[in-house]
Amino acid sequence: MFGRVKSLDAILATAEKKSLHRSLGWFQLTLFGIGSVIGTGIFVLTAAGAQKAGPGLMLAFAIAGLVCIVAALCYAEIASMIPVAGSAYTYSYATIGEILAWTVGWALIMEYAIAAAAVSVGWSGYFSGTILNEFFGIALPPWLAAGPLALGGAEGGLINLPALIIALLVTALLIVGTSESAKFNAVLVAIKVVALTVFVALTFTSAEFDVARFNPFLPAGVFGGFGTGVGAVGAAATIFFAYVGFDSVSTAAEETKNPQRNVPIGLIGSLLFCTVFYILVAAGAIGTLGGQPIMGPNGIPFPAGSEELAKQCAMAQYAQELVCSDEALAHVLRSIGFSAVGNMLGVAAFLALPSVILVLLFGQTRIFFVMSRDGLLPEKLSKVHPKFRTPYVVTALTGGAVAIAAAFFPVGQLADISNAGTLYAFLMVAVAVLVLRKKDAGRKRHFTVPAVWIVAPLTMLGCAFLFFNLPIQAMLFLPVWGAIGLVIYFAYGRSHSHLGRGIVEVHEAELADIEPDIPGIPDRGRP
Repeated sequence: MFGRVKSLDAILATAEKKSLHRSLGWFQLTLFGIGSVIGTGIFVLTAAGAQKAGPGLMLAFAIAGLVCIVAALCYAEIASMIPVAGSAYTYSYATIGEILAWTVGWALIMEYAIAAAAVSVGWSGYFSGTILNEFFGIALPPWLAAGPLALGGAEGGLINLPALIIALLVTALLIVGTSESAKFNAVLVAIKVVALTVFVALTFTSAEFDVARFNPFLPAGVFGGFGTGVGAVGAAATIFFAYVGFDSVSTAAEETKNPQRNVPIGLIGSLLFCTVFYILVAAGAIGTLGGQPIMGPNGIPFPAGSEELAKQCAMAQYAQELVCSDEALAHVLRSIGFSAVGNMLGVAAFLALPSVILVLLFGQTRIFFVMSRDGLLPEKLSKVHPKFRTPYVVTALTGGAVAIAAAFFPVGQLADISNAGTLYAFLMVAVAVLVLRKKDAGRKRHFTVPAVWIVAPLTMLGCAFLFFNLPIQAMLFLPVWGAIGLVIYFAYGRSHSHLGRGIVEVHEAELADIEPDIPGIPDRGRP
């Protein structure tokens, strides 16, 4: 069962035919990493993180960033060896076998879809709060602005209509294959960085900034308790979502000058910059508005995104708290007298987040496509549209599922579930690096992890550590989803597997025909 390992030579055959020009230096890689990371998490999850850890949110960013740094080094080595589509799924297939590769691919499918739903919900908060309310004076009724699990069921939300609509619109764009300009992406990155820099400057110089707001620093402790998802480590498990995208640097190893030097500088440099930036943003928000969580009767913070928290936030005494805002950073600036700047920050998030949804959905369809190409899923799922040259069937199915999840679930719960799949994939990449070091030590590596027998185990321990500090629902979702996947694998995938049937082909050229007009999206397996 574990003996089906795809030939690395077969996987690399296409890559060997393509000559990539080495033109990137450490500075370009660092900027690329910063642009990939800064986005969804910091705009969307600040409130959820504060509810879990209070001012300890700053420590949570540091913990999550540290885990990402060791994981990034593992990604860099293996991505430079296997520069083809499929990401962790392909890496696992070439090292530890088909069935484990299936579980990784299945987890990535879940991760992408749920992450896209989480970003859709986050975008909805800025659309409703900034665009509709602040600019046009339109307030959506509560039953159209949030799902039932976000605002206390019948007492509040029924469906998050903006989140549903944006998910469907992005899905339609992907099906049609509308081009996303790389230059436009660069503009969005600049907007995000400038907006957050202005936020830090205004909050730290505001008369409202008071260091007393940081006390108590860890109201829920460092460890909130198994399955609770609170405390600094519990918040780190959620905030991990804010770092998704850093591995884009590792996939550029084949196009980097002196990758042994420049790839680790780009990876660690971008992660350190973003971590410090995130901590400053969290400090600015907490120092000016306060970030203490709303505690339940048992002395433990109410779960972020829960019905209980929503009921507390509906009360006048908590309505203006940071932890109750759907657009936390814009809300902070409005609260300290910078309404116009807060609105501009909301507009920045409104403009930038749809591109994140697009990249997430695109990455998910790539994983689907590669698994289908290997025979593990029906080929009809990744059928290419004759006109648009896009895998329209799987894109439509995925987009529909994302829209439904976004319509009914809160952002915090979705991010936690998505992180469960991400952490599992990162752990398996660390395993794959060690396996390749043992079984194929002589193969050319454009980048090698320093002290790999320390770094890779630290990656595995760090990922497992954060996983077991997620809320119990998120921890349980992954094995349940995995069990469903194994049923599908043994019912269909195992018997239809091309590798199991002795078919070893290289179809990488087919991937080049899909979405040929989206230059802003790199050919990689993660957003």
